[in-house]
Amino acid sequence: MNLERFIAKRAVEAGKKSFTRLIVVIATMAVALSLTVMIATSALISGFKKEITDKIFGFWGHIHITDVNSNRSLVEAYPLKKDEKFIAAVENIKSVEYPDFGRFLGFEFPNMMVDRETKGGISHVQTFAMRPRIIQTKNQIEGIILKGAGQDYDWKFFDDYLQEGKILNAKSTSDTRQILISRYTADRLETEVGKKFLVHFVDNGETVPLRFEVAGIYKTGLEEYDKKFAMVNISVIQELVGWTENQVGGYEIFVENIDDLDVLSNYIDLDVKELPNHLYAETIRQKFPPIFEWLNLQDLNEIVILALMLIVCIINMITALLILILERTKMIGVLKSMGASDWSVRKIFLNYAGFIILNGLFWGNLIGVGLCLAQKYFGLIKLSEADYYLSVAPIDLNLWTVLLLNLGTFVLTLFCLVLPTWLVTRINPVKAIRFN
Repeated sequence: MNLERFIAKRAVEAGKKSFTRLIVVIATMAVALSLTVMIATSALISGFKKEITDKIFGFWGHIHITDVNSNRSLVEAYPLKKDEKFIAAVENIKSVEYPDFGRFLGFEFPNMMVDRETKGGISHVQTFAMRPRIIQTKNQIEGIILKGAGQDYDWKFFDDYLQEGKILNAKSTSDTRQILISRYTADRLETEVGKKFLVHFVDNGETVPLRFEVAGIYKTGLEEYDKKFAMVNISVIQELVGWTENQVGGYEIFVENIDDLDVLSNYIDLDVKELPNHLYAETIRQKFPPIFEWLNLQDLNEIVILALMLIVCIINMITALLILILERTKMIGVLKSMGASDWSVRKIFLNYAGFIILNGLFWGNLIGVGLCLAQKYFGLIKLSEADYYLSVAPIDLNLWTVLLLNLGTFVLTLFCLVLPTWLVTRINPVKAIRFN
């Protein structure tokens, strides 16, 4: 242990029995509070973005393949011939190599191109078809978009949000008149599982009703989707619009790693030879940009909160350090009179501040991580699902993020304390020793 650290450690121990204790406690609490807020903010915003994104991707898939003439319409898509060769070619994509800008410490270097490889490939491809219709019960009429699911549909997403009944059995020919509706729709129509209602569609200028039985009721919390969509067997859509069994509205593609989304979308669109010329690939981010732009705004909120908490931490530590220097004026005079350099004395107080910061970080981690875990496993904080799309505040606690917050807080705070220790150089050893 060097001399400066030894003296700083003894000063900390001696401070426990003097007025300095109050100053140290306040500074420690400021560091702990700042880190607690930073950990909680980061985990909350990350969890919020992850939950909302997972819901959107789970409902729509990651990439859509549709006809170029559809103009991004969800409900008036041109019929596509179901191409098994294309589906097999896409599902066989395990990884893709692509050129990218060189990066260092988060900065891009456009003049330096490197070859990269995606972290994964395509996990699943499924067909879908959609059409708008009107549903009717004894007392209510409601507009709805029927989304048809085929035998290749992956129902894992709805397993988490199914409240009553069961999911549709797309492989069964006897259940083609069953429907999966949202809790919002069920409440509006005053219906429940097992009951039937009419769905109206127009055929040659005449309104034709079809009777459906409610197989299940789901609730995703995404009000925009829960209000508008109901799931049916894809054969129902094909029958309503006069398509054959081999015609679908489009393909939904799921990727293994969300970081590869744009790369894989471009690869499918440009390099998959089996993709017909009249089809194109588009990510869900491109199809529904407003909600993803809104989610990206949360990053700005996170940066602002982290910056404010860091500033609070630094200001409190600067104030505490200046008080500690003035309180130890006599000690500074003695050390200088014995030949200690100004920088050596400054390092003593920087070590002193370092001990305070580390103690604050310890308590900040303990409280911050503890609160996050309590929220994650017990759901203490509830939210309005209509406003936030979630009923419980979500937590995504990442170890690397916590470590970076600790390292960044320690390094930046200690760096900002170098300037205040300049006060040591203004202390005259003779006057300091005589100071009472």
